[in-house]
Amino acid sequence: MNHLPLVSTRQAFGEELCELGKKIENIVVLNADLSVSTRTSFFAEAFPERFFNAGIAEQNMMGVAAGLSTTGFIPIVSTLAVFAAGRAYDQIRNTICHSALNVKIAGSHSGISMGEDGSSHQSIEDIALMRVIPGMTVLVPADGLETKRALRAAIEHEGPVYMRLGRPEVAAITHRKSSFTLGRAKILRNGNDATIVACGIMVFQALKAADVLKCRGINVRVINMHTVKPLDLEVLSEAAEQTGGIVTAEDHSVIGGLGSAVLEALAWVRTKLPVYQIGIRDTFGESGNPDDLMRKYGLSWENIAKAVEEILSVKGV
Repeated sequence: MNHLPLVSTRQAFGEELCELGKKIENIVVLNADLSVSTRTSFFAEAFPERFFNAGIAEQNMMGVAAGLSTTGFIPIVSTLAVFAAGRAYDQIRNTICHSALNVKIAGSHSGISMGEDGSSHQSIEDIALMRVIPGMTVLVPADGLETKRALRAAIEHEGPVYMRLGRPEVAAITHRKSSFTLGRAKILRNGNDATIVACGIMVFQALKAADVLKCRGINVRVINMHTVKPLDLEVLSEAAEQTGGIVTAEDHSVIGGLGSAVLEALAWVRTKLPVYQIGIRDTFGESGNPDDLMRKYGLSWENIAKAVEEILSVKGV
């Protein structure tokens, strides 16, 4: 892993947004009275004439963004994930995606790892809600460096994009010169005993689990599935065939998220492939320290390592 300072994906998003604003003059940013939290305040300070605070009116903000996109602007809409994907779902579905408008949505403070704000603000359903909409691309970058590349790719892509961002500071697990292509996963560790497919904050946990398992003589493949939709079927199919067992890991409900996407994709590849899902088990979260919540709800590297060992027992290894 890189020896770089810890940085949240929301922080990296705000920084890169400012850099892109200098180069791409038709970028405009909309926020729902949470610019400090989402780090779009950086853009607001640098380009006040291209920043719009919609207030606590997320549905209206999506409509304004849709309209701006039809006049040549590239709107970047940012608010908490629970408000973007949940409160404004109708406007995203029927106004933005139904017309395939070029709007980029950044849902910040996603997952149970947002911590102390509690279950009402911990978005554990947003991947499911966004990936089910026709034409929507869904990105879940793993660290700050990848967030910057993902944002550039999202802006270059023509059409609606949902990018999931987090509140906690995370270690850099990708490299400055790493490539980023929508729909193309990254293999971060090689191994043939089993595969861990992770996204977002859980990629770090997956890598830590892989390091511990290696000390136990177990070599696992780790895939950073930064694009949940469209899923990289080629990398996923190869992993299924070559390793014979998969553990998915996400800071999201096990219903409808990355794990569900993987299971749907692999249903036609191998009907008897063991797949274990690490994620939130059909429950709401609670207020607490992010690390404590991750452990309590089964999202730690220990849980991933245990799941891999269970997969191996099923395989008979």
